[in-house]
Amino acid sequence: MQTVLFVCTGNTCRSPMAESIARHLVAANAIEGLDADLFLASAGVAAMDGAPYTDHALTVLERRSITHEGSSKPLTPEMIRNATHVLGMTDRHVDAARRLVAGEPDQIAKIQRLDPGRDIDDPFGGSEAVYDAVAEYFLAALPARLRELLSLPAYGDPS
Repeated sequence: MQTVLFVCTGNTCRSPMAESIARHLVAANAIEGLDADLFLASAGVAAMDGAPYTDHALTVLERRSITHEGSSKPLTPEMIRNATHVLGMTDRHVDAARRLVAGEPDQIAKIQRLDPGRDIDDPFGGSEAVYDAVAEYFLAALPARLRELLSLPAYGDPS
């Protein structure tokens, strides 16, 4: 079973939204060729254990018929070791995760930024529209990124 772990700061906005949207895409068979044997999770580099997700994060997910239950979890070295891919929202998250497994090159290698081209800004404290923009980004970007990470052919590619 492959595991994708999404990582942000407090695990109350970006990473749970990415986890929920990825789970929704998988359940809806929106990622052609994806093995259903995939575990998706999220954590935060500075998360308090058990903090609730933000109301705006839950609202923008619900508006898209996507649910997410649970609460925040702090990132641990064990979570990283158990994951196939660890995807930070920013370079700062990637660096913090890599520090947790310093001296373990095989673990460090699987930690990268969700979007290789840019950081994903934190919507915390922003309006619902800011959260909507993050959700729309995840809906658009996650299928291709997961296909790439999980070594699936591009959509429509017969190979």
